[in-house]
Amino acid sequence: MAKYDVIVVGAGNAALAASVAARNAGAGRVLVLEKAPEEMRGGNTHYSGGLLRIAFDSAEQILRLVPKARELAGFVEGIEAYPRDAFWSDLRRMTSNRTDPELAGILIGNSFDTAAWMVEQGIRFEPAISLGAVRVGNAIKWPKGAIVRAVHEGVGLSRMWFAAAQRKGVEVRYSTPAIRLVTDSRGRVAGVVVRDSGGVHELSADAVVLGCGGFEANAAWRAQYLGRPWDHAKVRGTPHNQADGLRMALEIGAMPWGQWSGCHATPINAAAPAFGDRELTDKTNRLSYPYGLMINRLGLRFVDEGEDQAFFTYAKFGGIILNQPGGVAYQIFDAKVRHLLEPRYATSEPVTAARLDELVGMLEIDRETAMRTIDEYNATAGNGSFNPGDRDGLTTRGLALPKSNWAQKLETAPFTAWPVTGGITFSFGGLKVNDRAQVVGTDWNPIPGLYTCGEMVGGLFHHNYPGGSGLMSGAVFGRIAGANAAREGA
Repeated sequence: MAKYDVIVVGAGNAALAASVAARNAGAGRVLVLEKAPEEMRGGNTHYSGGLLRIAFDSAEQILRLVPKARELAGFVEGIEAYPRDAFWSDLRRMTSNRTDPELAGILIGNSFDTAAWMVEQGIRFEPAISLGAVRVGNAIKWPKGAIVRAVHEGVGLSRMWFAAAQRKGVEVRYSTPAIRLVTDSRGRVAGVVVRDSGGVHELSADAVVLGCGGFEANAAWRAQYLGRPWDHAKVRGTPHNQADGLRMALEIGAMPWGQWSGCHATPINAAAPAFGDRELTDKTNRLSYPYGLMINRLGLRFVDEGEDQAFFTYAKFGGIILNQPGGVAYQIFDAKVRHLLEPRYATSEPVTAARLDELVGMLEIDRETAMRTIDEYNATAGNGSFNPGDRDGLTTRGLALPKSNWAQKLETAPFTAWPVTGGITFSFGGLKVNDRAQVVGTDWNPIPGLYTCGEMVGGLFHHNYPGGSGLMSGAVFGRIAGANAAREGA
């Protein structure tokens, strides 16, 4: 029987961070089990934008992560400090104050140091210009806390993590799903049962780290925990996140934790495939809706598009769109804001017309109601000054459903509409862990030898999610899990 110091199940950002951290902490033999074949490797990380939300106190700290960005005109001028209390405030606000305070403190308190550690491991960052940055005058206005991403986005992040793991001597096995956790007579997790081309067999280890994602790709679990119409949702990432790790952990008494009825879901191109496209990755996203209107097939608005910056609303708006008639809505813009739409909109062709009534007539929508909705909006919009770089208070007055910011009138031709749906990214429900990333059992005691990280950590996110905090959480808890798992056999 093969024996390892640490076995890591999964091969995304969190899992590979754990494998590298385990080697750094002295684990001799570290094995990564990747369920997917090599050409499909990397989990949801491959499909991500590579964005990290980081608490920091000065632009100089960010420049430590992206030193060459000093040469980018307007980069430093547009940076606003994002101290820990600001990250705390956003996370509490996004989650209706339901975030697990211990886990949130670990995430926020370790965010900058973990990003710097990633740089030490060979992960390179760049300014996240195409992910929400807006040039205002001579400065680039950044979404607060969301300034850097991995070079070449999620594709690059995945490649860099695999390269780092290879340099550290981590063994990776592809097309090797873990199907069961092995426990010894003392109740300690002592390995995993895997299935590969040679059949089903057991691998032993001093510790196991589960970093293999949530249940977002499992239609049956989506129906069970999220309800209708989530079993019909498009999946933005890998088809391989089928809840294997959650199932295995629950089978040996792990405690479910967090919001199992919640998930991260994003407005995406309505014509996106059922699962993530390896070439398009996250470029099916449609997140510039604060500058326009979203109207459903009944011809009605259904959210305050200008409630906040997109990175603070997109993870919940996807689910709201999915629950509209037919699971579809239309994002409508006029020519004034076309230059503000993020580059990802260019991956599909919009419906375009010279007049609003002509545009509406080209959509699968209740035309009369839609025109009434737009006319009522235009009659009440434009109260204030437009500032695309921050919440500007440019609002509607008198509408039952207001638009709180960026409420310019739709009046400048040509007009465009993009059909969108809600694409699920990851599920919020996971496992309870302690500050060492140990999995906690239903008896409230840690399960010896078992750790988890990434999407499987339950309790951080409820209802909503600040953009960039998922990858950051994966790296933070992956680093903690790997280092502590290495100490199991020491």
